[in-house]
Amino acid sequence: MPVLINFGKAKEETKQQIRYARVDLLLEQDVAFMKAVESGSDTSSIVIEKQRLRDWPQEADKASTLEELKSLLPPKPIEA
Repeated sequence: MPVLINFGKAKEETKQQIRYARVDLLLEQDVAFMKAVESGSDTSSIVIEKQRLRDWPQEADKASTLEELKSLLPPKPIEA
């Protein structure tokens, strides 16, 4: 019997995994932004990256296959 996958639930799970993965990435960008502001450096690339990270979960809505959803997920960390 074939395995049935609820694609709507798969999208929501993918979004949750992305949201979890981007927390540390957003924090890193926040630190970089504050350092750039304090030193008077250009922040435009940091602002663009932060927006990309914020928009990342919505990419799951554009996916039409499981392979597309899987490609959105961050790579799994290598365990030693």
